[in-house]
Amino acid sequence: MFKAEIRADTLKGLVNVISTLIDEVKFTISPEGMTLRAVDPAHVAMIELNIESGAFESYAADQTEIGLDLDKVKDVLKLSSSGDIISMEQDEGYGRLIFRVGNITRRMNLVDTSSMNDPKVPQLELSANIEVPVSELQRGIKASENISDHIALTITADYFELACEGDTDSVNLKLDKSQLTSLTVSDGAPKYCSLFPLDYFSNLIKAVPSDATVKIDLDNDYPVMLNFALAEGKGSVKYLLAPRIESE
Repeated sequence: MFKAEIRADTLKGLVNVISTLIDEVKFTISPEGMTLRAVDPAHVAMIELNIESGAFESYAADQTEIGLDLDKVKDVLKLSSSGDIISMEQDEGYGRLIFRVGNITRRMNLVDTSSMNDPKVPQLELSANIEVPVSELQRGIKASENISDHIALTITADYFELACEGDTDSVNLKLDKSQLTSLTVSDGAPKYCSLFPLDYFSNLIKAVPSDATVKIDLDNDYPVMLNFALAEGKGSVKYLLAPRIESE
């Protein structure tokens, strides 16, 4: 059993951060809230999402799983306006989820979750991390578009840098420690740097709510880990993105 009401803006934010990686998803639902773990089809990026029941206007659920086609959920969101309340109710007898937006009712067939396995989230202890307003990262990404297909992230004890270098042009965003919300590095290498595919990193950063602060954990030639809150702090998202290893 699953029945809930949620603000349209909150649901839109959830869908945006998930659909940047995958279209069909499995939510694990409990009385306390919803969780999701998924890997993109190319196995380059991963998302772990947790939403507390308090993120909903109303919420009642037993332990269950629900598979959704997010493109169909986006169609429901197009029927809503900012501030609207969207209700959702599982119809277990017909294998559907019923959405109600105002006077409109949309009955949506659920996606079969039998072949959807929960990927294991790597437990990484990365050597450097920063916290930074996502608006700064989004500016750096915008400046990097059409320069190259990869981007370098660097953290030292004094600064964070996002750099993109192509055949003829280059661009970089450099933020000193004083311009960051926080910066921490372990006593090891003088700097920590890895390369990442720009298209993936760009899509992840663009999906983050514009008022969020992002924590970035980094190490040399390790996946980058991005953490941020949503739903007014009642939800959390973790992205992992594999590095691009340059051949000798």
